Parts: sequence; structure tokens; C-alpha cells
Amino acid sequence: MLNYKSVEEPQTEVTPKSLYLNRRQFLAGIPAAFLLAHELLSPSGAQAAAGLGPLAKSQLSTSEKASAYKDVTTYNNFYEFGTSKEQPAQLAKNFKTSPWVVSVEGEAGKPRKFTMEEILKVAPLEERIYRHRCVEGWSIVVPWIGYSLSALLKQVEPTSKAKFVAFESYYDIRQMPEGKNAGIPLPYVEGLRMDEAMHPLALLCVGMYGEVLPPQDGAPVRLVVPWKYGFKSIKSLVKIRLVATQPKNTWNISNAREYGFYSNVNPQVDHPRWSQGTERRLGELRRRPTLMFNGYADQVAQLYAGMDLKKEFY
Repeated sequence: MLNYKSVEEPQTEVTPKSLYLNRRQFLAGIPAAFLLAHELLSPSGAQAAAGLGPLAKSQLSTSEKASAYKDVTTYNNFYEFGTSKEQPAQLAKNFKTSPWVVSVEGEAGKPRKFTMEEILKVAPLEERIYRHRCVEGWSIVVPWIGYSLSALLKQVEPTSKAKFVAFESYYDIRQMPEGKNAGIPLPYVEGLRMDEAMHPLALLCVGMYGEVLPPQDGAPVRLVVPWKYGFKSIKSLVKIRLVATQPKNTWNISNAREYGFYSNVNPQVDHPRWSQGTERRLGELRRRPTLMFNGYADQVAQLYAGMDLKKEFY
């Protein structure tokens, strides 16, 4: 269950960033749009750009300890930058994310394209500490920065025909040469049912740990859906389309036997090749029980009332 008290995690519980990244070198390599994003993370301007400014804490946060920043930024699934967990952090360093535009289109009264500057102004940014569960059996807890996806979708005025939301990632073989070895069709696509996309927990994310997203974690804007397995939280968004019928999603296209549309965390339904009953938090050796809907059952279970969660899991 979620703890609805805002929690400030002690700094001693997160690996110091200086151990793996020199801040000045990092900021010097960030494009202008990224620096603007920093400026808008809080009213304190330049202090916020240095990761020092205050940021509102969301009541939707879990009270669990955040995973070490180093773990979250060096152990990633991002097949466009390689299929091993270590490759994205190494190969995405020069990923160009400025300028950046996200097109929101389809069954909408006011479809439009949003620049990153416009995305950052749609709703107040806040920090949300979410737990996450990867289908391979590992988990993390991350302090993301963003706002509910519903705020962006409302800007385009979805019509009554909009029953689902389809998402598409950026893909450029020149910047992502490892994509040719991904073994999955690219660009990466995902989807949610409309009521899932409009749920307050579904997060449009522009930062983490008080800073803008690193490239390997989905810069400059991504989706975070904490009650579903990690592959549903699509990275580096460039297109959002409101549609009348259930959209395709990449892993279901690639392997329908193992991956389906909903992919809600359900410890009672095993992956065809391994158990989903337990998980290992990055940075820990012990395994812990996997929670139904990843611990968000009180908030999202009503979305699936009447559904057979074993049949509609994968």
C-alpha cells in the first residue's frame, strides 16, 4: 500500500552522485533545452539547475527508501542503445534531445505538437517516489519528477471515440546504431487503456533525483506507470495518439506468448520462463515478495473489476 505522507529520503540512503558523475561535466554537456528544463523544475532558478532547489513532494509517493542513483542510471533496459543492462549508460551519452517535440494526435478536439518548453509548463512539476518491478525479476524505487499524464491529454480534449492511448518512442539509427541488433521492431510502441492513462498515478516524467532525465533513463520525457511491469513505461516519447481500438505494443508484437497488452504486476501469474512471485531490489541480495499491482492495488484495482487478471495479464 502507498503511504500518503510526503517523505524526504535521507541523503545517506542514496549513493552520492559524485562517485560516478562529475556534475559540472554533466551540466556542460546538456543541450539548452535541458538547461531550461532545470530552470523550470522549481522557482529557485539557478539553484534548481544545480539540483539544489526545493521541489514539491507528491502525496502519491511511497515511503520506501529510494534506490541508489548509480544503480538506476547504470542498469537499464533501453534496447535502442544495446541489449545488455550496462550498454545504455555507455552508448547514450551523446544522444541529442534538443530540440524535442511530442505530437499528441488522433481522436482529439485540439490535436497539437508540444515542445519540451511547453510540456514543462502544462502542470506543476512534483517529485513522486515510485516503486517499479521489471519483468525479469528486479525492482527499484525512484524519485521521479513530472506530473500526471492526464494533464497533458486534457490539453488536446479527447473525444468520446478515444478509448486507448498509443505511445511511440524516438528512433534514429544514426544515434542508436545498436538498434539494428535489438531483436525487436523499432520504433518502440506501447499503449494504455484510456482510463489507465487518465489515472493520477500514470506519470509524464521529465526528471529524476532532482535533475533532468539522463539519456539512458528516457530523456527528455518518458512515461512511468508504476503498477505495470517496467516495459510499459516507454522512454523518449515523440508521439502520443488517442485511438478507438487497442494499439499494438512492441513486446507483444515480438513475443505474444510471453508479453501482453495489460502487463499488470501479478505475482500469481508466472512468466512462461520464470516465477514472478519474488523480486530482488537493485543493491540488495535478498529477495522479497512481489506485491499485487506492485503495491498499488488500493489505487488501481478498480480499473480491472470483472476482468480475469490471469487471462488479461499477458
